[in-house]
Formats: sequence, structure tokens, C-alpha cells
Amino acid sequence: MTYDLFIIGGGVNGCGIARDAAGRGLKVFLAEQGDLASGTSSASTKLIHGGLRYLEHYEFRLVREALIEREVLLKAAPHIIWPLRFVLPYHNGLRPWPILRMGLFLYDHLGGRKILPGTRSVNLRSDVTGKPLKDQYVRGYEYSDCWVEDARLVVLNARDAQARGAVIRTRTKCISARRVQDLWEVTVEKADGHVETVRARALINSAGPWVSEVLGAVVGRNDPDKIRMVKGSHLVVEKLYDHDRCYIFQNADGRICFAIPYERDFTLIGTTDEDHKGDPGKPHISEAESQYLLRSVSEYFNKPVTAEMVRWSYSGIRPLYDDGASKAQEATRDYVLKLDQPEGGAPLLSVFGGKITTFRRLSEHAMEKIAPFFPQMGRPWTHSACLPGGDFSYDEVEMRIAALSRQYPFLDDITVRRLFRAYGTDAERMLGEARSEADLGQNFGPISEREIDWLREKEWARSADDVLWRRSKLGLHTTKQQQEALRTYMASAQAVQALKRAGG
Repeated sequence: MTYDLFIIGGGVNGCGIARDAAGRGLKVFLAEQGDLASGTSSASTKLIHGGLRYLEHYEFRLVREALIEREVLLKAAPHIIWPLRFVLPYHNGLRPWPILRMGLFLYDHLGGRKILPGTRSVNLRSDVTGKPLKDQYVRGYEYSDCWVEDARLVVLNARDAQARGAVIRTRTKCISARRVQDLWEVTVEKADGHVETVRARALINSAGPWVSEVLGAVVGRNDPDKIRMVKGSHLVVEKLYDHDRCYIFQNADGRICFAIPYERDFTLIGTTDEDHKGDPGKPHISEAESQYLLRSVSEYFNKPVTAEMVRWSYSGIRPLYDDGASKAQEATRDYVLKLDQPEGGAPLLSVFGGKITTFRRLSEHAMEKIAPFFPQMGRPWTHSACLPGGDFSYDEVEMRIAALSRQYPFLDDITVRRLFRAYGTDAERMLGEARSEADLGQNFGPISEREIDWLREKEWARSADDVLWRRSKLGLHTTKQQQEALRTYMASAQAVQALKRAGG
């Protein structure tokens, strides 16, 4: 079989392009060398946002596009995306008050906001958001952005792509790609060592931090375009306050830092911006980054945030197009699409940069780039289409959670809320006819055998880490014994599946 598109990379851009292309009638094959969202796409700050600070770098097109996308994505996946309110305290000596107000005015109006509430002034001496802060912070602004379960966003795009006919292969590494007449012949190697060749009319390189490596080592180009690998690191600490608002803090170096309620019992602090050298697949937070984040938030909170409060950390690599910016934080966050098509040869489209917020528009632009090669391709369609489990209105979330609780009264409130926030209307499909906890099979702390099997069968989960740190963040809520039991279960399930494939 010859495919229309072969996509390298199972991050948010690759899966978004696969979904868009499959929905337009193209035959799609996507290969991801690890798990879906195992790189940058599971290591974000988890925000669907316009990027307030990008206004200072005059990236108005990017900010406008991202602001518009906030509400498009909120309507497409209201189970994994929801509104947040951010408090920006005024820090005397940093950005002047009128500059902040002007920036937030632009932020409110640049993207045609219709759903999210606008900016308001906050008296931090009387508002609940001022209580955790030092007395010197007396006023601020509160504005809107959105939260996203980033790795789940990737998986839902992959599921929708598959439902529309795309082939999604994880643990499948591309080892070479060569033009043969008017086609690409791509050689892939699966985790078990099996090698096969796939033919496609066009190749899309959305390998994220590996995009330049793919151009060189896989495609064989001698002059691959360069990316700037910028590391962003985050800390998860003990819960710092009780209300549901987030904070955006200004730092003396001109950067900003977030403090966000996270996973019920924690606070997420991020992010950093520093150039990264070496393996893009193994970024780790440095001691200097940890100290920077702790110092930045401690500048604002009454109680110092210390290293002893850290419960987890993670780092990701932003594969930014190398535009020659002098500082990592000044490199463009906009995406760049490079089309390579020698006369009569099969096209290659490489994706550089991008933000999780703008993945859907990036996918549309990728389709525009390759449209001349596929005159039969359908029209844009993702603007008004929901993702799996998101077939309900954004303002029905609490009503739907309450209905799910009534339907499955043996589940506690925390579990019901978590399941609906993860699966939306698919939660009912997953739970099925269960009438007691025993019907859900073996228990691994907060997650059941029924849910794990759903993740294995429908969401490409193969290891305990896939389940605990990408399909969910239940690694923060499980004991070492529960995690080990899950590892044993997943390994056993994989062995049984391998036997079935071998005909044993």
C-alpha cells in the first residue's frame, strides 16, 4: 500500500497533522519512536494561552492566533481544557503599572474573546489571592487563560486520526527515508527489531527536538536547517495555597514565572529558559534552574518555597527555529514550516517550533503547504470539530460530572471528577455496566484494571510510565508498591499480547 503522508513524530504537531489530514481523506501513516507525547508535548506548563510576555517581543501575529485558539480548543475538548484565572501582582520597580494595563488590554481584545472573562483589577489587601503573598504586594490584575492536560491532548488527536483511517505506530523508529522517483521509501524499525519499508507520496518531519537530526541522519541532507534547543523546567511542590487562582510573577531578569494549582494536592512552578546541548530526549532540571524557580516564587510568597517542598520535577526541550536571537527567552515561539521539493521529487515538509496552543492552526498551515500535491484533499474542518470525549458544551462540565456520579454511586467524588476530566463522555463507555468497584477488576491505588485496559487497548499505553506520567499524573498519587504492581501487570499484559501476535 502507498500512503499519501508519512509523518515522523507523535507529539502534538505530528498527531494534529495526522488528524487534520485523515479528516480530509488522505491516507496517513504516523511513526513515533517512543510513546505518544513522550518528549516536549508532555513537558509543557500545561497552558492554552496567548503568551502575554510575547507582546513585549512584538509577536502580535502569534499572540493573536494563540488567543483565538484558546476558545476554539476549549470548545473542542472541554474535558481536558478548562478556564483559569491568573493574578499578576504589581511589583514596584519592574514593569510600570500603565504598561501592564496596556498589555492586558491588548490581551483581552486582540483575539476576539467571547467566552473567557476579561481582566479586572485586584486589591490584594482584601482579595483572597493576596493572603499568601507578602504585604508589599497591594494591587494587581486578574485575567483569563486556559489549562490543558497536554499529553492527553496528543493522545486524543491520535485517537481521532485513527478513527478517520490513519495508521498510528508507537515504538517505531524511522531509520532512513529516501526519494525513489516520485515517492518516499521510509524504513522503520519496531521495538522488537522488526524492520519494514513504507511508501508515501509526501514526508512530514514533525520530530520536535529531533527535527534537524531527522533531516541529516534519516533523510540524508548535508545542510539541515538548525533548531535552537531551549530547555524549560518545572517543579511540583507541596500545595502553597487553598484558592483556585494561579499566579504570574515578574522576575527581576525580565522573565515571568507561574504558580498554578496542580493535581489537587500540589502547586506547579515554572518555567525556565536556557539553551540545551546534548541528547534532546534526556533533559533534566539543573540545580541552578531549581534554585532560580524557588527564588523567583519566594520573592512573592509569605512563606519561602524550599527544596524540601519539591515532590517532582520535569524538563522539556522546546525545538525553536534558530533565528539568531541572543537570548534563549528571546528566540521566537512562532512555528516555521519548510517545504523541500526538488523538481519532480516527492515533497518533504519540516516543522520547526510551535506552541501547544497553536498546534491546530499549525496543522492547517501544514495542509496548505502540501495542498498542491493533493488536489483531491478536502477542506479545513477541525475548527468546529470536537475531540474524543469532548462532545458536550464547555459550560456543562459540572452537570456532566454530577450525572456520572449518580450513574456510578460506588465511585468517590475525587475519582468521578478525575475520570470525567480525563475521558469526558468516554468515561461512561469505559465504565460500562459496572455496578461495584469489584466490577472494575484489580485495584492499583487510584486506578483500576478496567481503566488500564482502556488505556492499553485504545490509547497506546504500553508501560507503567505511559499510564502514570503521560495518560495521567497518577504517579503523584500512588505508592511505590502500587507502581510496582502496575509495572508487573503491564509487563504481563505485553507478554500475552506478544504471544498472541506470534500465534502462541
